[in-house]
Amino acid sequence: MGANFRSDNVTGVDPAILQAIADANQGPANAYGGDDCTKGLAAKFADVFETEVTVLPVALGTAANALCLSAVTPPWGAIYAHEKAHVIMDECNAPELYSGGARLIGLPGQHGKFSVDTLATTLKQALRGVHHAKPSAVSLTQLTESGTAYSVDEVKAIGALCRKEGLALHMDGSRLGNAIAGLNCTPAEITWKAGVDLLSFGATKNGAMAAEAIVLFRKDAGLAEALEYRRKRAGHLFSKMRFLSVQLEAYLAGGRWLKNARHANGEAQRLSQGLAAVPGVELLSPVQGNEIFVRMPVPLVEAIEAEGYLLQPWENPEGSRQVIRLVTAFNTDPKAVDGLLAAAAKRRAA
Repeated sequence: MGANFRSDNVTGVDPAILQAIADANQGPANAYGGDDCTKGLAAKFADVFETEVTVLPVALGTAANALCLSAVTPPWGAIYAHEKAHVIMDECNAPELYSGGARLIGLPGQHGKFSVDTLATTLKQALRGVHHAKPSAVSLTQLTESGTAYSVDEVKAIGALCRKEGLALHMDGSRLGNAIAGLNCTPAEITWKAGVDLLSFGATKNGAMAAEAIVLFRKDAGLAEALEYRRKRAGHLFSKMRFLSVQLEAYLAGGRWLKNARHANGEAQRLSQGLAAVPGVELLSPVQGNEIFVRMPVPLVEAIEAEGYLLQPWENPEGSRQVIRLVTAFNTDPKAVDGLLAAAAKRRAA
């Protein structure tokens, strides 16, 4: 039957969210966030995260990340993240641009995560004074670029170190729903209760058309105001903000975001377990969300794609083997997973 497993960005929009956009299109509404939906978002997010928050909708994850980090990092500051984190590898230096020149420092670690010990050692060795970048912020990614999740205890340990060192802790939650569904924790436990100050809350990859949110947990009126000005100055204060806000409202309603994530995660588990049973296929990282990274023979990749299944090459081929990323989504058809596994088994039989 064929299907596209290259990314969760290739999907359409959750019908409930699409309906919310259509409903918001009936009649006028105040502009630039003055509509009732946008004004009510903070209360909706407060219910989900069990604490008062400041919420600023934006359309892109890159904007959310760069604005968050720029608000807590001066131009002479240093931001620490995993060496393969999205903020370092895939945002075209947006955090550096928005912060006015802050330096991003990559930390090593297996499966897309750095440890609290690695961060502590790096901070201990950091040169201090006006000749050097000032340690200012730390950014964690949920899910990581390897499809893994920082556990609650791991985030708590990093959060405690950040408080001790006076650093802000940011979380890039582009796939936060998938991480929470996999960890079986609450949104509060993995964020502010663990020491997270600012969150880039993702929705686009999990059913929205184009909607993310900056969520500020730290009770800091000055920081909240700075984020408002930074969003406007960066060109992300939408005049028809209601069309972003209604997506977020529908996404949260009734726990839809976690329901969508659980479906994606479940299909990823089925797909990864089936592929791991195929001779010559090597699973490269634990599957803790909806992303799968495998190394497989190039002929197997070609055979699967010949059946109409689109796969994402992740690294250059190493001889006769290729690293592939596969991503399931909120609306992945179980039959598509069955079909891909059947195509792999067909090649094995041949």
